[in-house]
Amino acid sequence: FEPSLLFLVSAFTKKPKTAEVTAGNTAVFEAETEKSGIKVKWQRAGTEITESEKYVIKTEGNKHSLTINNVGKEDDVIYAVIAGSSKVKFELKVKEPEAVPAPAASESPAPPAESSQHTEAIIIFTSVSSAETQPESPLDPIGLFVARPQDGEVTVGGNITFTAKVAGESLLKKPSVKWFKGKWMDLGSKVGKHLQLHDNYDRNTKVYTFEMEIIEANMTFAGGYRCEVSTKDKFDSSSFNLTVNEIAGYFGILLTCSPVFLPYFLSLFIIFKEMAFSGQDALIPFCRGEGKSESQSDVDVWDILRKAPPTEYEKIAFQYGITDLRGMLKRLKRIKKEEKKSTAFLKKLDPAYQVDKGQKIKLMVEVANPDADVKWLKNGQEIQVSGSIQYLSQGLPIGLESLQILPLMSEKEKESVSLPGRRKQYIFEAVGNKRILTINHCSLADDAAYECVVGDEKSFTELFVKEPPILITRPLEDQMVMVGERVEFECEVSEEGATVKWEKDGIELTREETFKYRFKKDGKKQYLIINESTKEDSGHYTVKTNGGVSVAELIVQEKKLEVYQSIADLTVKARDQAVFKCEVSDENVKGIWLKNGKEVIPDERIKISHIGRIHKLTIEDVTPEDEADYSFIPQGFAYNLSAKLQFLEVKIDFVPREEPPKIHLDCLGQSPDTIVVVAGNKLRLDVPVSGDPTPTVIWQKVNKVILIRLSLAQLAMILSVTHCPQLLFESEGRVRVEMHEDHCVFIIEGAEKEDEGVYRVILKNPVGEDKADITVKVIDVPDPPEAPTISNIGEDYCTVHWQPPKYDGGQPVLGYILERKKKKSYRWMRLNFDLLKELTYEAKRMIEGVVYEMRIYAVNSIGMSRPSPASQPFMPIAPPSEPTHFTVEDVSDSTVSLKWRPPERIGAGGLDGYMLEYCKDGSTEWIPALPGLTERTSALIKDLVTGDKLYFRIKAVNLAGESGAATIKEPVTVQEILQRPKFWLPRHLRQTLVKKVGETVNIVIPFQGKPRPKITWLKDGQTLDSKDVGIRNSSTDTILFIRKAELHHSGAYEVTLQIENMSDKVAITIQIIDKPGPPQNIKLVDVWGFNAALEWTPPQDDGNAQILGYTVQKADKKTMEWYTVFDHYRRTNCIVSDLIMGNEYFFRIFSENLCGLSETAATTKNPAYIQKTGTTYKPPCYKEHDFSEAPKFTHPLVNRSVIAGYNTTLSCAVRGIPKPKIFWFKNKMDLSGDAKYRMFSKQGVLTLEIRKPTPFDGGIYTCKAVNECGEAEIECRLDVRGNQTNPTGNPSTLDKGAMAVWSDINNH
Repeated sequence: FEPSLLFLVSAFTKKPKTAEVTAGNTAVFEAETEKSGIKVKWQRAGTEITESEKYVIKTEGNKHSLTINNVGKEDDVIYAVIAGSSKVKFELKVKEPEAVPAPAASESPAPPAESSQHTEAIIIFTSVSSAETQPESPLDPIGLFVARPQDGEVTVGGNITFTAKVAGESLLKKPSVKWFKGKWMDLGSKVGKHLQLHDNYDRNTKVYTFEMEIIEANMTFAGGYRCEVSTKDKFDSSSFNLTVNEIAGYFGILLTCSPVFLPYFLSLFIIFKEMAFSGQDALIPFCRGEGKSESQSDVDVWDILRKAPPTEYEKIAFQYGITDLRGMLKRLKRIKKEEKKSTAFLKKLDPAYQVDKGQKIKLMVEVANPDADVKWLKNGQEIQVSGSIQYLSQGLPIGLESLQILPLMSEKEKESVSLPGRRKQYIFEAVGNKRILTINHCSLADDAAYECVVGDEKSFTELFVKEPPILITRPLEDQMVMVGERVEFECEVSEEGATVKWEKDGIELTREETFKYRFKKDGKKQYLIINESTKEDSGHYTVKTNGGVSVAELIVQEKKLEVYQSIADLTVKARDQAVFKCEVSDENVKGIWLKNGKEVIPDERIKISHIGRIHKLTIEDVTPEDEADYSFIPQGFAYNLSAKLQFLEVKIDFVPREEPPKIHLDCLGQSPDTIVVVAGNKLRLDVPVSGDPTPTVIWQKVNKVILIRLSLAQLAMILSVTHCPQLLFESEGRVRVEMHEDHCVFIIEGAEKEDEGVYRVILKNPVGEDKADITVKVIDVPDPPEAPTISNIGEDYCTVHWQPPKYDGGQPVLGYILERKKKKSYRWMRLNFDLLKELTYEAKRMIEGVVYEMRIYAVNSIGMSRPSPASQPFMPIAPPSEPTHFTVEDVSDSTVSLKWRPPERIGAGGLDGYMLEYCKDGSTEWIPALPGLTERTSALIKDLVTGDKLYFRIKAVNLAGESGAATIKEPVTVQEILQRPKFWLPRHLRQTLVKKVGETVNIVIPFQGKPRPKITWLKDGQTLDSKDVGIRNSSTDTILFIRKAELHHSGAYEVTLQIENMSDKVAITIQIIDKPGPPQNIKLVDVWGFNAALEWTPPQDDGNAQILGYTVQKADKKTMEWYTVFDHYRRTNCIVSDLIMGNEYFFRIFSENLCGLSETAATTKNPAYIQKTGTTYKPPCYKEHDFSEAPKFTHPLVNRSVIAGYNTTLSCAVRGIPKPKIFWFKNKMDLSGDAKYRMFSKQGVLTLEIRKPTPFDGGIYTCKAVNECGEAEIECRLDVRGNQTNPTGNPSTLDKGAMAVWSDINNH
């Protein structure tokens, strides 16, 4: 199925359908086309079918059939029938013939045991290799999906299809569907040998079906997948999992590859059986094709919690039955802080690695023991050593070489066997303590989690394989076409099957958009095809990849036809040839010839030809009936080229016996002085002559004499008369003369420019002499003009200049045609269809930053010259826009500081820098403020004269020139401005600044003041020590810096700003804090029951910060594991309860301030012993409490004013035990039976919903609650207004929830 053919008109009226045939039978497929005579092709698996004994192809009128004889399993493929641009695909499904039922056991002896084992094994392998069918997924009414893709399971080498269905009844256009693996891998770019994406649309059910087919699955395909579907305003996604099972044994693959393994299977089976009886039970499930359940090992919940993310804690607690999750998490927090140092690894793997696709990566660890065994795992499975096969299946450490099976296989069979370790690219290295795993030629299959295992310790990492960006190796080319013509944009990318995006004028193109765009991929080539172009298709087309962009322009012109040479009138004599010829601009245009308005039908005498742009009508042996008006009409154009054929009738009158020679040029009916012939055409001039006796005819051109039919005597006479130095007898050749009885014919075949000149014809006989001069003018197309010149280059335009051609071909130049192309392209694009009369032209609609070339054609009435040489390459670029936000930053007595921002538009020419100028007030001369250009966006102009008033302007400069100027409107006076000193103290410094010991202190205080003020720092009234504290001052701020804070840096700091007699000062308090010391004098005051009383005094060193509390911990004397009893405890005495009888406890206390807990703790010297006592528990006697309560409204009804036509609700809350019954009234009328009202009660919240109220629904609403203990009621007033805009600004349209919220806001 081809999506590009979905909306095209099909050429088939009857299409072949998928058929199911038993092997050995005949399959027949039939198709009918709209018209008969259409050529039909049949294809098998993409290859055209040729007729043979196997395949019989028949065609009868518009009926076509394909017959396949003796159908076999190899014929189970996809077929197609093609007619014109229509293609229909169908399948032939071949099923095996039904097996003959086996005889009963009583009728025939049982087969030998060995035979049954063979059969069982082969059946197992066949079933394993087949793909598992996917159960039909149930309908899912939630979201956009009608049916979501379900979890699937497949065996290695099998196929599986996931299906998603989307309802299209409410969608205006086809939804967009994407398939992902994991979180981020888009499978749209992975379509190929192992992955196919299909979609179709059922017009009956109006359901879109999207399928993802996985072909020949392998273990790396397992994992989580996601299908996302989106429309213009909706989005939905569905996740599913794929499980890939390993094949039960590689012997199944080996047996199905070639019959050569059958003799060896029995010996293998005997080996496995012997190993099984020897105690290796892992072999028995393999031979039976069953799995063996293993006892689950003891689970370490602590290890699971340590590795799991916090979001999974509750799930793990539920799964493993953890009841005290909070206590375990507190302990886990301490365990995580006190992680043990690895004993097996000196250096572990990094958390993650990244490598480009196709490159090599090395994963390295350092182990503590150089002799330790190291295992490498990928996604939890061990990686086997490259180049050797250590495992045939799980638990079978047997090499294929030891069984001597591989030597019996052909090379092709070896390649078809997929065994672990074969063709893998892993290399293991051991260099001293280092263990290195090298992965060569990384692919997306290597994007996984890796582990290095040494004993019981593991080191984890994750490898990310990055695909290289897709580059455009051959860009798009500009095109110019006529309306209705086919357009094909082509580009080439760096990777086959890459995904690209097509845009037109910045808008993405899709197949659904007017169904006119076709996208095609052919290896690395990408195509955009427009079958029938229109004027609206003109514009810039862009192809984008993740690594490049290419732009081309399409110009679609209306069809115009130019006549380069029209047909001319002819005068011919009887039995001669008449040729009408014309030349038009389009060689594909056809036309018809008319004679007196009727179409000319060609025959043996009349020939019609069309070669390229030239159309000819040739009439042999002209007769008087051929005299008429002839016309040529091009098809599809309003042109009519006409000419007249005149038949020359020669009349012979009686003349005297002796008659002087006479040339009858006047009988031609036109002035014969000048004859014009087009270069390359044939010139035939019939000159009637008379005279008796027959005169001698001589043709001359510049001393060249042409003699026809002269005797030696006549030749001698001519020589004596003319004294010509050279005479030529020319009756054959390109220039020749033919002599007839009453006329002579002068012929030039393929006229050339050298044939131009004056030709003289002389007639002589004894009676007299006659002569005439005929001028022949040869006209041709002009010479090509010289290369054009380019000037005035802008952002997307330029001006082209050229000179007329040196030779105009003998005809005035009618105009010029201009073409352009990109420098690296070979396609020239015409810029004008109407001839240009001037010698300049402004070319527009070019792409900025692309290099172009131009060339010129000259056109006269004969045709178009050859192209001129190409112009010098040029690039359309434009100057940038002017800089923005140009302002004065500071002024002094001799300097001015300016700043600005870059231009809004820079363009393809980039930005070379900025040119800064100033002009004195009253002058017009702009002086450069800086030498050359500056690339910065600020400048300090120095050495200015105090008191001058200056204007400043700035321009941005690039290759195209200077931008417009950004100016400062008012003049700037060069004079220092006295500014009062003032600190701008940051908000966080207005309170005490607290820092920990060892931290960096960096205080920045901005200020203002001119001229530059004097700054003084004091601490506690004393000058600061520059060795201990760093001070840095600038013109705008002052900085105090302490690299490593100590406790003695605490104190009050004061900074003063002084300008002459003006000053400003601020004070800053810095507090450096440290961890406190441990508490003092801890005492175990008393022990009783399960309790122990403690007392202590505050620490001697509080760390220069207030003591926030204490942390009390206990430890059993047996284990000495410390557990926290109190956190952030503020008193200096406490009672520790819930101690266990018979145990002895130690206690310790940490003090805490802003910096944290103290480094050490105060610990009790003696333990507290909890004595065992014989006590009996007497349960207390409680009187049963009566919870009954009369109804009471906890939240009243609120008066409401609503808009008519919109649903509204009234809400209140009630409390009462037992649960009260609720009644609603309107104006004392019960509302229970009215369908207009809906009542809700949820957890004591009562709601009355009024559906689309009208003014009639206004009134007093009452809610009554009744139970056996009493009753209560509450009421409110509801006003319903007409549907008009609310002047208070409340929304006129609100849903129920929003209305309730808005009501509460108004009430509050």
